[in-house]
Amino acid sequence: MVLDQNLKIQLQKLFEDKKYSQVVSLILEKTEEEERSAGILNLLGVSRLLGNKKEPEILRLAIKDFKTAFFKEKKTSNGLIALGNLISTSCLLYDFKNDEIKLEEIISFFKESESLCENLREIHLGMIKIYRRLSDVKNILFHLDKIIKSKNFTAKELCAYAYRQCFSTNWQQIDFLKYGEFLDYNLTKYPENKLYKLTNFKTGKIRLGFLSADIRAGHSITYFLKTVLQNYNKEEFEIYLILNQKKEDQTTEYFKSLVDNSINIINDENIKAINIVRKLDLDILIDLMGFTSSNRIELLRNRVSPKQILWLGYCNTTGIKNVDYIMSDPNLIFKNEKSLYSEKIIYLPNIWNCHSGFDIKREQNKTPFISNNFITFGSFNNLDKVSDEVIGVWSKILKRIKNSKLILKSSLKKNYERHSKLFMQNGVRDSVIFNERDEDFNNHINLYKQVDVALDTFPYNGVTTSFEAIWMGVPVLTMKGYNFNSRCGESINKNIKMEYMIADDKQDYIDKAVELYENPENLIKIREKIFHNAVSSSLFNTNNFSDNFFKSLKQIYDA
Repeated sequence: MVLDQNLKIQLQKLFEDKKYSQVVSLILEKTEEEERSAGILNLLGVSRLLGNKKEPEILRLAIKDFKTAFFKEKKTSNGLIALGNLISTSCLLYDFKNDEIKLEEIISFFKESESLCENLREIHLGMIKIYRRLSDVKNILFHLDKIIKSKNFTAKELCAYAYRQCFSTNWQQIDFLKYGEFLDYNLTKYPENKLYKLTNFKTGKIRLGFLSADIRAGHSITYFLKTVLQNYNKEEFEIYLILNQKKEDQTTEYFKSLVDNSINIINDENIKAINIVRKLDLDILIDLMGFTSSNRIELLRNRVSPKQILWLGYCNTTGIKNVDYIMSDPNLIFKNEKSLYSEKIIYLPNIWNCHSGFDIKREQNKTPFISNNFITFGSFNNLDKVSDEVIGVWSKILKRIKNSKLILKSSLKKNYERHSKLFMQNGVRDSVIFNERDEDFNNHINLYKQVDVALDTFPYNGVTTSFEAIWMGVPVLTMKGYNFNSRCGESINKNIKMEYMIADDKQDYIDKAVELYENPENLIKIREKIFHNAVSSSLFNTNNFSDNFFKSLKQIYDA
């Protein structure tokens, strides 16, 4: 259909004036459904969304518009725009009603037009959203790679690519270092004449800043950060909390009460944010995000503090020259590997972090194996860490141990469809129990009472979930790694004197799981040892950890 020129002008004017409901009404009134072009259908769908995109019924109507547009003109620019809109809107409805959207169907639409989408950034971003909901790291990396190769990328996407490589075995540590150099080169460097000049003014106290987007209820970072913020000498340190988050809650307010001052830079553009932080005249900034979360990596690239440290959120090198140090321990980065990290290594003496524990009474729980007469494994990690390779190893364990069970519960809201199919292909789907993410912490922590042995993920190990399991007296079976993020499980087990629970490789991992089943007396002894030793170990000894933490910072300050 060829639109009347006056109608075109009218629609354009209404859209520019943000009168989206009038755009919708006019299109529905003046055009017939079967006559609408892909361009008009795109305008209709987008106007519906901009009017009220949070209503499921509106999302359904917009999806219908975009799907019709795509089917009408699959090879035109309007048809491809419709595909991008269809992908993104389907994700929105999926988050409301995941049973209404078949993600595999959306993927098939992309495959139909893949050759035309090579350099279409918005479509690749949409497909990343699809694969994130399926915890499909391989395909997330595929689309991030397309965006980077197109040279139409943002700092966020560059960081996401390195972060996602931590979940796969595609890269060795040298690859992370080399990519970091590429990232450092491509991050924006602002002219110094637009930035507040950094000073080394000494106030008598060490001015310390923590940068994070995750100081909110339930986030794992808070359990580790609390350890140091509750145990610092206010005569020696002046601490600032630098937030980069839209929502603040009671947990945020609690953390603010622990420090001397706090600011939130979420609404500030980079140059303004850099100047705000520089004007604090910090001596040391500790970034708690790295390439994760809503990071502000370009602040570090442009240096907001004379000394900048990476800790907690991202357990690997950034490759960024202005990130001076990374906090680690001797179990994570070996002495002969220092050259594979662009940062200088701060070796905390025992462990790189320490959990503040939980405000719940600890009770020793008998291993469920005794009453069940079968062994139950569990993993409550982010489902992204449960790769195809991990599923393959876990499936071999379940096959070798008759009647064994595996409880999975992701730390994030995730779809289990893809993982369920993979377990089915491995012939063990009936042995796997999928639990939805539970907002109630007591329900979450008490689920460990149903687990005999926690299975760690690899190469990206669990951290918070391993601390949780050990707190509850559940041993964690982990595997030796090849860099910081793949050795976190090793460090945790070594610090609770559980070297037996560290496998040399995948076969040893499988064999150890089977040995625990075949020797229940040994399993019972291991659980007893963990329960009695956990709180006094380096994992939860907050005073000792804080002493070492701040001692290291003073050494850096004096250097």
